[in-house]
Amino acid sequence: MPPCGWLLLLSLAALTGNTFCAITTSQTERNCSISPPYLPSTVINTTLRLQELRKRMLPLNISAYIIPGTDAHLSEYIAPRDARLTFMTGFTGSAGTAVVTQTKATLWTDSRYWVQAERQMDCNWELEKDVSISSIAEWLISEVPAGAEIGFDPFLFSLETYENYDINLGSSNHSLTSVPVNLVDQVWTDRPPILADGIISLPDRVIQRTWQMKVEQMRKMMEDSPYRPTALLLSALDETAWLFNMRGNDIPFNPFFYSYTLLTLDEIWLFIHTERLTGELKEYLNASCAGPLCVQLKSYDSVRAQLQEYVARPGIKVWIGTEYTNYALYELITPVDKLMTSSYSPVLTTKAVKDETEQRILRDAHVRDAVAVIQLLMWLEKVVPQGTETELTAAEYVNMCRSKQKDSKGPSFETISASGANAALAHYSPTNESSRKLTVDEMYLVDSGGQYLDGTTDITRTVHWGTPTEMQREAFTRVLQGNIEISRTIFPSGTRGANMEMLGRRALWEVGLNYGHGTGHGVGNYFGVHE
Repeated sequence: MPPCGWLLLLSLAALTGNTFCAITTSQTERNCSISPPYLPSTVINTTLRLQELRKRMLPLNISAYIIPGTDAHLSEYIAPRDARLTFMTGFTGSAGTAVVTQTKATLWTDSRYWVQAERQMDCNWELEKDVSISSIAEWLISEVPAGAEIGFDPFLFSLETYENYDINLGSSNHSLTSVPVNLVDQVWTDRPPILADGIISLPDRVIQRTWQMKVEQMRKMMEDSPYRPTALLLSALDETAWLFNMRGNDIPFNPFFYSYTLLTLDEIWLFIHTERLTGELKEYLNASCAGPLCVQLKSYDSVRAQLQEYVARPGIKVWIGTEYTNYALYELITPVDKLMTSSYSPVLTTKAVKDETEQRILRDAHVRDAVAVIQLLMWLEKVVPQGTETELTAAEYVNMCRSKQKDSKGPSFETISASGANAALAHYSPTNESSRKLTVDEMYLVDSGGQYLDGTTDITRTVHWGTPTEMQREAFTRVLQGNIEISRTIFPSGTRGANMEMLGRRALWEVGLNYGHGTGHGVGNYFGVHE
Protein backbone atom coordinates (compact mmCIF):
# COMPACT_ATOMS: atom_id res chain seq x y z
CA MET A 1 0.00 0.00 0.00
CA PRO A 2 2.50 2.62 -1.09
CA PRO A 3 0.82 5.99 -1.74
CA CYS A 4 2.50 9.22 -0.76
CA GLY A 5 2.12 8.95 3.02
CA TRP A 6 5.04 6.74 3.79
CA LEU A 7 7.01 7.87 0.76
CA LEU A 8 7.61 10.91 2.92
CA LEU A 9 9.08 8.91 5.78
CA LEU A 10 11.28 6.85 3.47
CA SER A 11 12.47 10.06 1.85
CA LEU A 12 13.40 11.43 5.24
CA ALA A 13 15.25 8.22 5.99
CA ALA A 14 17.24 8.64 2.77
CA LEU A 15 18.05 12.24 3.61
CA THR A 16 19.48 11.32 7.00
CA GLY A 17 21.09 8.05 5.99
CA ASN A 18 18.36 6.37 8.06
CA THR A 19 20.37 7.02 11.22
CA PHE A 20 17.33 7.70 13.37
CA CYS A 21 15.88 4.33 12.37
CA ALA A 22 19.08 2.49 13.19
CA ILE A 23 19.25 4.05 16.64
CA THR A 24 15.69 3.12 17.45
CA THR A 25 15.82 -0.47 16.21
CA SER A 26 19.24 -1.50 17.53
CA GLN A 27 17.77 -3.11 20.65
CA THR A 28 14.97 -4.90 18.83
CA GLU A 29 17.05 -6.82 16.27
CA ARG A 30 18.80 -10.14 16.82
CA ASN A 31 22.53 -10.27 17.53
CA CYS A 32 23.99 -13.66 16.63
CA SER A 33 27.61 -12.56 17.08
CA ILE A 34 27.53 -12.77 20.88
CA SER A 35 27.26 -15.79 23.18
CA PRO A 36 24.56 -16.45 24.04
CA PRO A 37 22.98 -14.63 21.08
CA TYR A 38 20.51 -11.84 21.72
CA LEU A 39 17.08 -12.65 20.35
CA PRO A 40 14.14 -10.24 20.68
CA SER A 41 10.78 -11.52 21.90
CA THR A 42 9.43 -11.45 18.34
CA VAL A 43 11.70 -14.35 17.28
CA ILE A 44 10.40 -17.90 16.76
CA ASN A 45 12.61 -20.92 17.50
CA THR A 46 12.92 -22.85 14.22
CA THR A 47 15.43 -25.55 15.26
CA LEU A 48 13.00 -28.48 15.41
CA ARG A 49 11.22 -27.43 12.23
CA LEU A 50 14.47 -27.38 10.29
CA GLN A 51 15.49 -30.76 11.70
CA GLU A 52 12.21 -32.32 10.57
CA LEU A 53 12.42 -30.77 7.11
CA ARG A 54 15.97 -31.99 6.63
CA LYS A 55 14.93 -35.53 7.59
CA ARG A 56 12.36 -35.51 4.79
CA MET A 57 14.88 -34.22 2.28
CA LEU A 58 17.30 -37.12 2.82
CA PRO A 59 15.29 -40.03 1.33
CA LEU A 60 14.46 -37.88 -1.70
CA ASN A 61 18.18 -37.25 -2.31
CA ILE A 62 17.55 -33.49 -2.29
CA SER A 63 20.51 -31.32 -1.29
CA ALA A 64 18.46 -28.10 -1.08
CA TYR A 65 14.78 -27.22 -0.85
CA ILE A 66 13.31 -23.93 -2.09
CA ILE A 67 10.41 -22.38 -0.12
CA PRO A 68 8.66 -19.47 -1.91
CA GLY A 69 6.36 -17.07 -0.09
CA THR A 70 3.28 -17.70 -2.23
CA ASP A 71 0.49 -20.21 -2.78
CA ALA A 72 -0.65 -22.46 -5.62
CA HIS A 73 -2.34 -19.47 -7.29
CA LEU A 74 0.79 -17.29 -7.07
CA SER A 75 -1.15 -14.83 -4.93
CA GLU A 76 0.39 -11.68 -3.52
CA TYR A 77 -1.42 -12.18 -0.21
CA ILE A 78 -1.91 -15.70 1.07
CA ALA A 79 -4.00 -17.62 3.60
CA PRO A 80 -2.47 -18.62 6.96
CA ARG A 81 -2.41 -22.26 5.82
CA ASP A 82 -0.16 -21.27 2.89
CA ALA A 83 2.32 -19.26 4.97
CA ARG A 84 5.01 -21.93 4.69
CA LEU A 85 7.79 -19.35 4.53
CA THR A 86 6.60 -17.82 7.80
CA PHE A 87 6.25 -21.21 9.47
CA MET A 88 9.81 -22.21 8.61
CA THR A 89 11.56 -18.88 9.24
CA GLY A 90 9.39 -16.84 11.62
CA PHE A 91 9.50 -13.98 9.09
CA THR A 92 6.02 -12.59 8.33
CA GLY A 93 6.79 -10.22 5.44
CA SER A 94 4.80 -10.57 2.21
CA ALA A 95 7.84 -11.06 -0.06
CA GLY A 96 10.68 -13.52 0.28
CA THR A 97 12.19 -16.90 -0.60
CA ALA A 98 13.92 -19.36 1.70
CA VAL A 99 16.36 -22.14 0.87
CA VAL A 100 17.28 -24.96 3.25
CA THR A 101 20.24 -27.33 2.90
CA GLN A 102 21.47 -29.92 5.39
CA THR A 103 23.76 -27.34 6.99
CA LYS A 104 22.35 -23.89 6.20
CA ALA A 105 19.09 -21.96 6.02
CA THR A 106 18.87 -18.61 4.23
CA LEU A 107 16.15 -16.06 3.52
CA TRP A 108 16.12 -13.58 0.62
CA THR A 109 13.92 -10.48 0.86
CA ASP A 110 13.86 -6.85 -0.27
CA SER A 111 14.67 -3.59 1.50
CA ARG A 112 11.15 -3.13 2.88
CA TYR A 113 11.70 -6.09 5.18
CA TRP A 114 15.36 -6.19 6.20
CA VAL A 115 14.76 -4.74 9.66
CA GLN A 116 11.67 -6.88 10.14
CA ALA A 117 13.56 -10.06 9.24
CA GLU A 118 16.26 -9.25 11.79
CA ARG A 119 13.53 -8.84 14.40
CA GLN A 120 11.76 -12.12 13.62
CA MET A 121 14.35 -14.75 12.61
CA ASP A 122 16.48 -16.76 15.02
CA CYS A 123 20.15 -17.52 14.47
CA ASN A 124 19.45 -20.64 12.42
CA TRP A 125 18.79 -18.29 9.51
CA GLU A 126 21.01 -16.06 7.42
CA LEU A 127 19.59 -12.99 5.66
CA GLU A 128 20.42 -12.13 2.06
CA LYS A 129 19.44 -8.58 1.13
CA ASP A 130 18.27 -9.38 -2.37
CA VAL A 131 15.25 -10.89 -4.10
CA SER A 132 16.64 -11.93 -7.47
CA ILE A 133 16.64 -15.54 -8.58
CA SER A 134 20.17 -15.04 -9.87
CA SER A 135 21.30 -14.28 -6.30
CA ILE A 136 19.61 -17.44 -4.99
CA ALA A 137 21.12 -19.50 -7.82
CA GLU A 138 24.62 -18.17 -7.11
CA TRP A 139 24.21 -19.13 -3.46
CA LEU A 140 23.02 -22.62 -4.40
CA ILE A 141 25.94 -23.13 -6.77
CA SER A 142 28.38 -22.16 -4.02
CA GLU A 143 26.71 -24.17 -1.23
CA VAL A 144 25.45 -27.31 -2.98
CA PRO A 145 27.79 -29.89 -4.58
CA ALA A 146 27.85 -30.16 -8.36
CA GLY A 147 25.37 -32.70 -9.68
CA ALA A 148 23.11 -32.27 -6.68
CA GLU A 149 19.33 -32.05 -6.96
CA ILE A 150 17.41 -28.98 -5.74
CA GLY A 151 13.83 -29.68 -4.75
CA PHE A 152 10.79 -27.44 -5.25
CA ASP A 153 7.00 -27.64 -5.14
CA PRO A 154 5.79 -27.08 -8.76
CA PHE A 155 2.50 -25.61 -7.48
CA LEU A 156 4.47 -22.71 -5.96
CA PHE A 157 6.53 -21.88 -9.05
CA SER A 158 5.34 -19.84 -12.01
CA LEU A 159 6.58 -20.70 -15.47
CA GLU A 160 8.88 -17.67 -15.40
CA THR A 161 10.24 -18.62 -11.97
CA TYR A 162 11.05 -22.13 -13.14
CA GLU A 163 12.72 -20.91 -16.31
CA ASN A 164 14.81 -18.35 -14.43
CA TYR A 165 16.09 -20.97 -11.99
CA ASP A 166 16.72 -23.39 -14.85
CA ILE A 167 18.70 -20.80 -16.81
CA ASN A 168 20.76 -19.64 -13.83
CA LEU A 169 21.53 -23.20 -12.69
CA GLY A 170 21.82 -24.73 -16.15
CA SER A 171 25.56 -24.32 -16.67
CA SER A 172 26.50 -25.47 -13.16
CA ASN A 173 25.47 -29.14 -13.30
CA HIS A 174 22.72 -28.57 -10.74
CA SER A 175 19.21 -29.76 -11.52
CA LEU A 176 15.73 -28.78 -10.33
CA THR A 177 13.62 -31.66 -9.02
CA SER A 178 9.85 -31.34 -8.84
CA VAL A 179 8.47 -32.65 -5.53
CA PRO A 180 4.67 -32.78 -5.88
CA VAL A 181 4.06 -33.24 -2.13
CA ASN A 182 5.09 -30.14 -0.21
CA LEU A 183 7.69 -31.04 2.43
CA VAL A 184 6.87 -28.10 4.69
CA ASP A 185 3.25 -29.31 4.90
CA GLN A 186 4.54 -32.66 6.16
CA VAL A 187 6.40 -30.91 8.99
CA TRP A 188 3.59 -28.46 9.77
CA THR A 189 1.45 -30.68 12.00
CA ASP A 190 -0.91 -27.90 13.15
CA ARG A 191 -1.38 -26.30 9.74
CA PRO A 192 -4.59 -24.22 9.72
CA PRO A 193 -7.56 -25.90 8.00
CA ILE A 194 -9.63 -24.59 5.11
CA LEU A 195 -12.68 -22.68 6.36
CA ALA A 196 -15.94 -24.57 6.08
CA ASP A 197 -18.01 -21.72 4.65
CA GLY A 198 -17.79 -18.08 3.61
CA ILE A 199 -18.42 -18.16 -0.17
CA ILE A 200 -21.11 -15.75 -1.38
CA SER A 201 -22.48 -14.29 -4.60
CA LEU A 202 -22.64 -10.51 -4.96
CA PRO A 203 -25.99 -8.72 -4.76
CA ASP A 204 -27.41 -7.44 -8.06
CA ARG A 205 -27.13 -3.80 -7.04
CA VAL A 206 -23.30 -3.89 -7.13
CA ILE A 207 -22.85 -5.63 -10.48
CA GLN A 208 -23.77 -4.65 -14.01
CA ARG A 209 -22.82 -7.89 -15.75
CA THR A 210 -24.06 -11.34 -14.71
CA TRP A 211 -21.63 -14.26 -14.68
CA GLN A 212 -23.36 -15.64 -17.77
CA MET A 213 -22.64 -12.39 -19.61
CA LYS A 214 -18.98 -12.57 -18.59
CA VAL A 215 -18.69 -16.19 -19.71
CA GLU A 216 -20.10 -15.31 -23.11
CA GLN A 217 -17.69 -12.37 -23.36
CA MET A 218 -14.70 -14.63 -22.65
CA ARG A 219 -15.92 -17.17 -25.22
CA LYS A 220 -16.23 -14.40 -27.78
CA MET A 221 -12.61 -13.39 -27.09
CA MET A 222 -11.55 -17.01 -27.54
CA GLU A 223 -13.43 -17.27 -30.85
CA ASP A 224 -11.96 -13.97 -32.08
CA SER A 225 -8.39 -15.03 -31.36
CA PRO A 226 -6.43 -16.03 -34.49
CA TYR A 227 -4.90 -18.89 -32.47
CA ARG A 228 -8.35 -20.45 -31.94
CA PRO A 229 -8.07 -21.68 -28.33
CA THR A 230 -10.66 -24.25 -27.28
CA ALA A 231 -10.32 -23.61 -23.53
CA LEU A 232 -9.28 -20.91 -21.08
CA LEU A 233 -7.58 -21.97 -17.84
CA LEU A 234 -8.00 -19.54 -14.94
CA SER A 235 -5.60 -19.96 -12.02
CA ALA A 236 -5.47 -16.62 -10.17
CA LEU A 237 -8.08 -16.49 -7.41
CA ASP A 238 -9.48 -13.13 -8.51
CA GLU A 239 -10.08 -14.51 -12.02
CA THR A 240 -12.66 -17.07 -10.92
CA ALA A 241 -14.11 -14.68 -8.33
CA TRP A 242 -14.63 -12.01 -11.00
CA LEU A 243 -16.00 -14.40 -13.62
CA PHE A 244 -18.73 -15.75 -11.34
CA ASN A 245 -19.36 -12.58 -9.28
CA MET A 246 -18.50 -14.54 -6.15
CA ARG A 247 -16.40 -13.73 -3.11
CA GLY A 248 -14.93 -15.71 -0.22
CA ASN A 249 -12.84 -15.39 2.91
CA ASP A 250 -9.94 -17.81 2.48
CA ILE A 251 -7.29 -15.07 2.54
CA PRO A 252 -7.22 -12.37 5.24
CA PHE A 253 -8.26 -8.95 3.91
CA ASN A 254 -8.88 -10.42 0.42
CA PRO A 255 -12.33 -11.77 -0.55
CA PHE A 256 -11.13 -14.82 -2.45
CA PHE A 257 -11.74 -18.57 -2.30
CA TYR A 258 -9.60 -21.49 -3.45
CA SER A 259 -10.55 -22.28 -7.03
CA TYR A 260 -9.54 -22.90 -10.64
CA THR A 261 -11.73 -22.64 -13.74
CA LEU A 262 -11.48 -24.36 -17.09
CA LEU A 263 -13.79 -22.60 -19.52
CA THR A 264 -14.32 -24.22 -22.93
CA LEU A 265 -16.56 -23.11 -25.77
CA ASP A 266 -19.36 -25.37 -24.51
CA GLU A 267 -18.45 -26.37 -20.94
CA ILE A 268 -17.57 -24.70 -17.63
CA TRP A 269 -15.53 -26.61 -15.04
CA LEU A 270 -15.17 -25.00 -11.62
CA PHE A 271 -12.59 -26.66 -9.36
CA ILE A 272 -13.57 -25.85 -5.80
CA HIS A 273 -14.07 -27.44 -2.39
CA THR A 274 -17.58 -28.49 -3.33
CA GLU A 275 -18.67 -29.21 0.24
CA ARG A 276 -18.47 -25.47 0.93
CA LEU A 277 -21.17 -24.60 -1.60
CA THR A 278 -24.70 -24.13 -0.31
CA GLY A 279 -27.74 -25.25 -2.24
CA GLU A 280 -28.41 -21.61 -3.07
CA LEU A 281 -24.95 -21.19 -4.61
CA LYS A 282 -25.32 -24.39 -6.62
CA GLU A 283 -28.60 -23.09 -7.99
CA TYR A 284 -26.95 -19.71 -8.72
CA LEU A 285 -24.27 -21.53 -10.76
CA ASN A 286 -26.78 -23.72 -12.64
CA ALA A 287 -24.87 -26.71 -11.31
CA SER A 288 -27.66 -29.24 -11.87
CA CYS A 289 -27.69 -29.06 -15.69
CA ALA A 290 -25.18 -29.83 -18.44
CA GLY A 291 -25.52 -26.99 -20.97
CA PRO A 292 -22.96 -24.38 -22.06
CA LEU A 293 -24.09 -22.03 -19.26
CA CYS A 294 -24.16 -24.71 -16.57
CA VAL A 295 -21.22 -24.91 -14.17
CA GLN A 296 -19.83 -28.42 -13.60
CA LEU A 297 -18.46 -28.59 -10.07
CA LYS A 298 -15.18 -30.48 -9.72
CA SER A 299 -13.07 -31.27 -6.68
CA TYR A 300 -10.39 -28.62 -6.11
CA ASP A 301 -7.68 -31.27 -5.76
CA SER A 302 -8.63 -32.94 -9.07
CA VAL A 303 -7.47 -30.03 -11.24
CA ARG A 304 -4.28 -31.74 -12.46
CA ALA A 305 -6.02 -35.00 -13.32
CA GLN A 306 -8.95 -33.26 -15.04
CA LEU A 307 -6.68 -30.92 -17.01
CA GLN A 308 -4.52 -33.84 -18.10
CA GLU A 309 -7.64 -35.66 -19.29
CA TYR A 310 -8.80 -32.63 -21.28
CA VAL A 311 -5.39 -32.07 -22.86
CA ALA A 312 -5.35 -35.69 -24.06
CA ARG A 313 -8.31 -34.94 -26.34
CA PRO A 314 -7.53 -34.29 -30.02
CA GLY A 315 -7.72 -30.80 -31.50
CA ILE A 316 -7.62 -28.79 -28.28
CA LYS A 317 -5.62 -25.68 -27.37
CA VAL A 318 -5.54 -24.25 -23.83
CA TRP A 319 -5.09 -20.49 -23.27
CA ILE A 320 -3.24 -19.55 -20.09
CA GLY A 321 -1.94 -16.35 -18.54
CA THR A 322 1.65 -17.12 -17.63
CA GLU A 323 1.81 -14.63 -14.75
CA TYR A 324 -0.51 -16.70 -12.55
CA THR A 325 -0.43 -20.26 -13.89
CA ASN A 326 1.71 -22.50 -11.72
CA TYR A 327 4.29 -24.84 -13.19
CA ALA A 328 2.41 -27.95 -11.97
CA LEU A 329 -0.43 -27.16 -14.39
CA TYR A 330 1.68 -25.66 -17.17
CA GLU A 331 3.83 -28.77 -17.54
CA LEU A 332 0.73 -30.87 -18.29
CA ILE A 333 -0.21 -28.90 -21.43
CA THR A 334 1.88 -30.72 -24.01
CA PRO A 335 2.82 -30.85 -26.80
CA VAL A 336 3.41 -27.15 -27.36
CA ASP A 337 0.80 -26.90 -30.12
CA LYS A 338 -1.86 -27.48 -27.46
CA LEU A 339 -0.78 -24.37 -25.56
CA MET A 340 -1.54 -20.68 -26.09
CA THR A 341 0.03 -18.12 -23.77
CA SER A 342 -0.27 -14.45 -22.91
CA SER A 343 1.16 -12.63 -19.94
CA TYR A 344 -2.33 -12.07 -18.51
CA SER A 345 -5.52 -13.93 -19.20
CA PRO A 346 -8.38 -12.13 -20.96
CA VAL A 347 -10.22 -12.16 -17.62
CA LEU A 348 -7.55 -10.02 -15.96
CA THR A 349 -7.25 -7.57 -18.85
CA THR A 350 -11.04 -7.23 -19.03
CA LYS A 351 -11.43 -6.88 -15.25
CA ALA A 352 -8.92 -4.03 -15.23
CA VAL A 353 -11.35 -1.84 -17.22
CA LYS A 354 -14.20 -0.87 -14.89
CA ASP A 355 -17.68 -0.51 -16.32
CA GLU A 356 -19.91 2.44 -15.40
CA THR A 357 -21.44 0.70 -12.39
CA GLU A 358 -18.04 -0.38 -11.07
CA GLN A 359 -16.65 3.14 -11.41
CA ARG A 360 -19.61 4.72 -9.64
CA ILE A 361 -19.74 2.34 -6.69
CA LEU A 362 -15.94 2.44 -6.30
CA ARG A 363 -16.16 6.23 -5.85
CA ASP A 364 -18.97 5.76 -3.32
CA ALA A 365 -16.85 3.31 -1.32
CA HIS A 366 -13.92 5.74 -1.22
CA VAL A 367 -16.12 8.56 0.05
CA ARG A 368 -17.39 6.40 2.91
CA ASP A 369 -13.90 5.19 3.73
CA ALA A 370 -12.51 8.73 3.76
CA VAL A 371 -15.07 9.55 6.44
CA ALA A 372 -13.57 6.82 8.67
CA VAL A 373 -10.04 8.22 8.22
CA ILE A 374 -11.23 11.79 8.94
CA GLN A 375 -12.91 10.56 12.12
CA LEU A 376 -9.61 9.03 13.22
CA LEU A 377 -7.61 12.19 12.58
CA MET A 378 -10.18 14.38 14.35
CA TRP A 379 -10.02 12.10 17.38
CA LEU A 380 -6.21 11.99 17.39
CA GLU A 381 -5.98 15.76 17.18
CA LYS A 382 -7.79 15.89 20.53
CA VAL A 383 -6.07 13.05 22.37
CA VAL A 384 -2.45 13.02 21.16
CA PRO A 385 -1.47 16.12 23.19
CA GLN A 386 -2.60 14.21 26.28
CA GLY A 387 -0.02 11.46 25.59
CA THR A 388 -2.45 8.58 26.18
CA GLU A 389 -2.79 6.93 22.79
CA THR A 390 -0.53 4.57 20.85
CA GLU A 391 -0.04 3.40 17.28
CA LEU A 392 -2.08 0.31 18.13
CA THR A 393 -5.07 2.14 19.61
CA ALA A 394 -5.11 4.44 16.59
CA ALA A 395 -5.22 1.42 14.24
CA GLU A 396 -8.06 -0.08 16.26
CA TYR A 397 -9.97 3.21 16.20
CA VAL A 398 -9.85 3.68 12.42
CA ASN A 399 -10.96 0.10 11.85
CA MET A 400 -13.82 0.64 14.31
CA CYS A 401 -14.88 3.76 12.40
CA ARG A 402 -14.67 1.84 9.14
CA SER A 403 -16.77 -1.06 10.43
CA LYS A 404 -19.71 1.32 10.95
CA GLN A 405 -19.80 2.38 7.31
CA LYS A 406 -22.38 0.95 4.90
CA ASP A 407 -21.53 -2.45 3.35
CA SER A 408 -18.27 -2.74 5.31
CA LYS A 409 -16.55 -6.11 5.12
CA GLY A 410 -13.51 -5.20 7.20
CA PRO A 411 -10.03 -3.84 6.38
CA SER A 412 -8.45 -4.42 2.96
CA PHE A 413 -5.00 -4.91 4.52
CA GLU A 414 -3.40 -4.78 7.95
CA THR A 415 -3.46 -1.14 9.02
CA ILE A 416 -0.12 0.65 8.96
CA SER A 417 -0.27 3.00 11.95
CA ALA A 418 3.22 4.33 12.52
CA SER A 419 4.98 7.23 14.19
CA GLY A 420 8.55 8.47 14.06
CA ALA A 421 11.06 5.87 12.98
CA ASN A 422 8.44 3.12 12.66
CA ALA A 423 6.88 5.00 9.76
CA ALA A 424 10.08 4.50 7.75
CA LEU A 425 9.30 0.76 7.68
CA ALA A 426 7.21 0.32 4.56
CA HIS A 427 4.85 -2.38 5.86
CA TYR A 428 5.04 -1.80 9.61
CA SER A 429 1.96 -2.65 11.66
CA PRO A 430 1.84 -2.09 15.43
CA THR A 431 1.77 -4.91 17.94
CA ASN A 432 1.59 -4.91 21.73
CA GLU A 433 5.38 -5.19 21.79
CA SER A 434 6.24 -2.59 19.13
CA SER A 435 3.49 0.02 19.54
CA ARG A 436 4.81 3.49 20.40
CA LYS A 437 2.98 6.36 22.07
CA LEU A 438 1.87 9.14 19.75
CA THR A 439 3.33 12.56 20.56
CA VAL A 440 3.23 16.08 19.16
CA ASP A 441 6.97 15.84 18.50
CA GLU A 442 6.84 13.23 15.74
CA MET A 443 5.12 12.68 12.45
CA TYR A 444 2.36 10.07 12.30
CA LEU A 445 1.36 8.00 9.28
CA VAL A 446 -1.84 6.01 8.84
CA ASP A 447 -2.11 3.84 5.74
CA SER A 448 -5.35 1.88 5.84
CA GLY A 449 -8.15 0.65 3.63
CA GLY A 450 -11.47 -1.11 3.65
CA GLN A 451 -13.34 -3.84 1.86
CA TYR A 452 -16.91 -2.96 0.96
CA LEU A 453 -19.44 -4.84 -1.14
CA ASP A 454 -19.01 -2.15 -3.78
CA GLY A 455 -15.29 -1.35 -3.62
CA THR A 456 -11.84 -1.73 -2.15
CA THR A 457 -10.01 1.29 -0.73
CA ASP A 458 -6.50 2.33 0.28
CA ILE A 459 -6.00 5.73 1.88
CA THR A 460 -2.80 7.18 3.36
CA ARG A 461 -2.38 10.32 5.45
CA THR A 462 0.73 11.79 7.10
CA VAL A 463 0.28 14.41 9.83
CA HIS A 464 2.27 16.30 12.45
CA TRP A 465 0.60 17.75 15.56
CA GLY A 466 3.56 19.88 16.59
CA THR A 467 6.22 21.83 14.71
CA PRO A 468 7.87 19.83 11.91
CA THR A 469 11.55 20.33 11.16
CA GLU A 470 12.75 22.02 8.00
CA MET A 471 13.85 18.65 6.69
CA GLN A 472 10.37 17.21 7.26
CA ARG A 473 8.74 20.17 5.53
CA GLU A 474 11.12 19.78 2.58
CA ALA A 475 10.41 16.07 2.08
CA PHE A 476 6.68 16.47 2.59
CA THR A 477 6.49 19.31 0.07
CA ARG A 478 8.46 17.42 -2.56
CA VAL A 479 6.25 14.33 -2.19
CA LEU A 480 3.25 16.63 -2.63
CA GLN A 481 4.84 18.14 -5.76
CA GLY A 482 5.26 14.65 -7.22
CA ASN A 483 1.62 13.77 -6.58
CA ILE A 484 0.46 17.02 -8.19
CA GLU A 485 2.66 16.53 -11.23
CA ILE A 486 1.33 13.02 -11.90
CA SER A 487 -2.30 14.00 -11.32
CA ARG A 488 -2.18 16.94 -13.74
CA THR A 489 -0.26 15.16 -16.51
CA ILE A 490 -2.02 14.56 -19.82
CA PHE A 491 -0.73 11.39 -21.48
CA PRO A 492 -1.48 9.24 -24.55
CA SER A 493 -3.86 6.30 -24.33
CA GLY A 494 -1.96 3.10 -23.60
CA THR A 495 0.76 4.75 -21.51
CA ARG A 496 1.95 2.45 -18.74
CA GLY A 497 2.18 3.61 -15.15
CA ALA A 498 5.80 2.46 -15.00
CA ASN A 499 6.60 4.96 -17.74
CA MET A 500 5.05 7.85 -15.80
CA GLU A 501 6.11 7.22 -12.24
CA MET A 502 9.37 9.15 -12.61
CA LEU A 503 7.21 12.28 -12.58
CA GLY A 504 6.41 11.50 -8.97
CA ARG A 505 10.10 11.17 -8.11
CA ARG A 506 11.54 14.14 -9.96
CA ALA A 507 11.10 16.72 -7.18
CA LEU A 508 12.71 14.29 -4.73
CA TRP A 509 15.58 13.45 -7.07
CA GLU A 510 16.44 17.13 -7.32
CA VAL A 511 17.61 17.07 -3.67
CA GLY A 512 18.98 13.53 -3.58
CA LEU A 513 15.90 11.77 -2.19
CA ASN A 514 14.14 8.64 -3.43
CA TYR A 515 12.01 5.73 -2.28
CA GLY A 516 12.55 2.02 -2.80
CA HIS A 517 9.18 0.80 -4.08
CA GLY A 518 6.52 1.47 -6.71
CA THR A 519 4.60 4.73 -6.90
CA GLY A 520 1.03 3.49 -7.15
CA HIS A 521 -1.39 0.71 -7.92
CA GLY A 522 -4.99 -0.01 -8.86
CA VAL A 523 -7.71 -1.17 -6.48
CA GLY A 524 -10.58 -3.55 -7.11
CA ASN A 525 -14.33 -3.69 -6.60
CA TYR A 526 -14.41 -5.78 -3.42
CA PHE A 527 -11.23 -7.48 -4.58
CA GLY A 528 -7.51 -7.12 -3.93
CA VAL A 529 -6.05 -3.84 -2.71
CA HIS A 530 -3.33 -4.21 -5.37
CA GLU A 531 -4.76 -4.73 -8.83
